Amino acid sequence: MKSRVKWVEDVCFMAESDSGHALIMDGAPEVGGRNLGPRPMEMLLMGTGGCTSVDVVMILKKSRQDVTGCEVEISADRASDHPKIFTRIHMHFTVRGRGIKPEIVDRAIKLSAEKYCSASIILGKSAVMTHDFEIIEEPATTPG
Repeated sequence: MKSRVKWVEDVCFMAESDSGHALIMDGAPEVGGRNLGPRPMEMLLMGTGGCTSVDVVMILKKSRQDVTGCEVEISADRASDHPKIFTRIHMHFTVRGRGIKPEIVDRAIKLSAEKYCSASIILGKSAVMTHDFEIIEEPATTPG
C-alpha cells in the first residue's frame, strides 16, 4: 500500500491514495490554515471508524443479521504535550435492522477491535479503547 501527500500551501496538503482517490487536509485558521478539509488526526479517527465499521457490518451479515444501517460515533482525548497522541478513544455504534441480536453485535464489535481492524489495534497500543452500542429496530417491510 502506498500514498502520497503533497504540500499545497500554508498548512494545506493534498493526499492521494494508492487506489486513485484524493482529498485535502488543512489546518484551522489559528495555525495558518483555511479550514479546507479535515485535520490529519481527524482523518486518523475517521479511517479507524471506517475500518471497524466494515468489519462490523460484514460480521453481522455473515451472522445472518438483517442489518440495514451501521454508524459509529468516535470521541477521543489527546495528550496535552507533544507528541499529542490519542490517550482515550470511545466508539459508540448504532446498528439498525430487524431482529438484530445484541450478543451478535457485541461479538462483531469485539472481533473487529481485537482481531480484524488494523487501525483500532494500532491506536489501542497507545490509547484506552472502549466501545458500546445501541440497536434501533426498523419496522418490518410490507410486501407490495
